[in-house]
Amino acid sequence: MGLATLPALAADPIVLVLKGNRFAPNAVTAPAGTKVRLEVRNEDATPAEFESHDLRVEKIIAPGGRITVLVGPLKPGTYKFFDDYHPDTANGTLTAIPTGQ
Repeated sequence: MGLATLPALAADPIVLVLKGNRFAPNAVTAPAGTKVRLEVRNEDATPAEFESHDLRVEKIIAPGGRITVLVGPLKPGTYKFFDDYHPDTANGTLTAIPTGQ
């Protein structure tokens, strides 16, 4: 019987800051095939809802609060995320890049 190999965890979290109803940065990358830790900080005075249908994540963030979510391992591709309360301005992408590229 062989041992199962667990997917690697990306070394550092990807930090997203929500301020002025916008994400900074609004486009990030991570290696495909790894689990990715996203830290989302809400610097606005109102609640936010970090959401991604692609990543299957939906989390409320209090004003001045932060959340951490673990996603993946991700297949190569681009995954959209947004603040459900301000989807027209607060949105972005996470692109999983194949290793070796």
